[in-house]
Parts: sequence; C-alpha cells; structure tokens
Amino acid sequence: MPNKNNPLLISYNLSGLELSNRVVMAPMTRSRAAEGNVPADMAAEYYKQRASAGLIISEGTQISPQGVGYPWTPGIHSKEQVEGWKKITKAVHEEDGRIFAQIWHVGRISHPFFHNGELPVAPSAVKPEGEAFTPEGMKEFVTPRALETDEISGVVDDYARAAQNAMDAGFDGVEIHGANGYLIDQFIQDSTNRRIDRYGGSVENRARFALEVAQVVADTIGAHKTGIRLSPSGEFNDMSDSNPKHTFTYLIQHLNELDLAYLHLVEPLTDISERDNYLEVVTPFFRNIYDGTIITCGNYTRESGMEVLENNNADLVAYARLFLANPDLPNRFAQNAELNEPDPDTFYGGDAEGYIDYPFLDESIEEITE
Repeated sequence: MPNKNNPLLISYNLSGLELSNRVVMAPMTRSRAAEGNVPADMAAEYYKQRASAGLIISEGTQISPQGVGYPWTPGIHSKEQVEGWKKITKAVHEEDGRIFAQIWHVGRISHPFFHNGELPVAPSAVKPEGEAFTPEGMKEFVTPRALETDEISGVVDDYARAAQNAMDAGFDGVEIHGANGYLIDQFIQDSTNRRIDRYGGSVENRARFALEVAQVVADTIGAHKTGIRLSPSGEFNDMSDSNPKHTFTYLIQHLNELDLAYLHLVEPLTDISERDNYLEVVTPFFRNIYDGTIITCGNYTRESGMEVLENNNADLVAYARLFLANPDLPNRFAQNAELNEPDPDTFYGGDAEGYIDYPFLDESIEEITE
C-alpha cells in the first residue's frame, strides 16, 4: 500500500505492538449479538473484512450483566462470550490485523428491562433526559440507583475480570470506555456525580473511579496493553460539567503516571461554543498535557485526518461511519478513491445487510466496468 505523502498510511509502534498504518477503526455499537449477548458468528467476518486497519477497537462490550443498556450488544463476562470473541480475534489475526476490546459499563444509560425489573446503577440518582433503546421499543429513562460506597470496588473488579477475559479471548489489548456519558464518565462529571463520599465532590474524588479502573486494568494485563477513551467536551447522553477543562486536565495529568498504551479522545459533536470552560477542539489542547500516544476521533475525513497527524496533534486517527461503510478504508485512502456511503437504516440490529455486504474497492470497480 503506497504511503508517500500520506501520514495516515505510515506504520506506528504502539507500546511494542506494530501497526501497519495509523487508521484506527473506532468502536461502534452494531446490536447484532446472539442469545446470551454472545458475539454472533457473522461478527468474525465483519471484523476480518476491516483487518487492514492499523488497529481495530471493538464495539462496546459489557463487563457484567449490570453493565448492559442496549439490546443485542456483546459482553465479555461469560465463558460463552469469551469463546465467541475467540473466533473474531482469530479471524482478525489471520489477516495480520490488530484488535483491542472496548470494555464498557453503561451506568444510568439503561432501563429496568435489562435488569429483571431492577434499577440501573450510577454514581448518583440523577435521571438522564431521553429514552432507552430496548427490544420492546423506546422507553423513558428512569432515575438510577446510586451505587453504595462498598459496592464500587466490586465494579472495579469487574473491569479487571473483563480485561483478563479479553486477553483469554485473544485480544491484543483493552480500551476502557470512559467517554460518552457511560459509567466512568458519569463519575467524572459533576452533573451526574452528586456523591459526598470519597468518589464525589472535588475533582480529585470524581476522577478516583476512572483512575482506579485504569490502574487495575493496567495491573491485570499490562499498561502497554491498556488504553482509555474520554470525551472531555461531550454532551452525549445528557452530560455536562461545570468546568470540564479543569476536570479533564486533572484526570489526564494523572493518567500520565500509568504509562498506558494510549489516550483516545473524542471531539465534541455538538456546538459547545457558548458553554463556559468547554473546549471546541480537545485533541490539540490535551496533546500538550498527555505524554503518550493519542488517538483522536470525531468525523474526520481523509484530508482532516492527514492534517491532524501532520500538525503532530495526534498519533492515530479513528474513523467510525467511514470504516463501517468501507471495509478497505486504508486502501481507499491510499488511492484517494471514492467512498461508499453508510446507510443509517442498517446501523443497529438486523442481518448481513449494511454489516458485511459493503463492497471493497476492487468490487466497486468491477461493478462500474460491467
């Protein structure tokens, strides 16, 4: 694959793991798991098709039954789920690909439907605006139950077990999902964390859970195999903070001490220009604070991805919908070729349509010439 004048296509050493290019497949929920939240056999083909990515980050994968909040999403806490993931990692590695598991607890972004009528858990009993997506349709979010202080260590342990299960399933590493309004993010930001114990109040206390999870995962599988995803200016899932610039600066400064494989930053996807202490562009700001590898994600194109690397604001660029619709995205970037358009109607749930039937570049050319 030619890489002249295209920094996206230059190889990269990620804490000892050799990546063939700097194009990352971002984690994307596709809601196609089988019974028991076991990854479906079809998922092996889906990820295999995209193994030309420098790094694949899997769809969000629950650390425990308590972490579930969406239908037909895979877990990594049962033996059957681990066996299902083994097929996927084997398929990716047979194509010389690299894949990390994104481990996930949704916290309050759930519904009693998923918990036998019990309330979802969260740092505090703060109801999110909006509706939960369930197999029975959309249902209004409920007020979650606040975790007791003595329960929190058990949730931290769940992250450690999930990370070890990911290693047993053949993953190259793990990404801790600390972004987009899910459990870790709910602890970090003060709109969702109203606690008065050692996990709430000050920024030091609100960052504690995230740092404990990162530490235990690094201790379990190795810091060089551990990444974390954060969304410092994100509003998704009804999130806000009184001073996210300060909050996330503190957190990221302390993540430096762990020497993780990477920090994955999500750029804001809403207009936050009128909000105090919010960063309209987060990656360049935190580039000056974080010492290690940075992955950036947020509606990048081929050109803007090249630019962020050329400006040394990030080391790797993650693509979501473009990779969903273009299984051979690095090759298309290499040739500056036309891209398939993603079909939103097939993003979540369903079968092979919109999942493993997007054409590769050579197939597209054949269709045009026939």
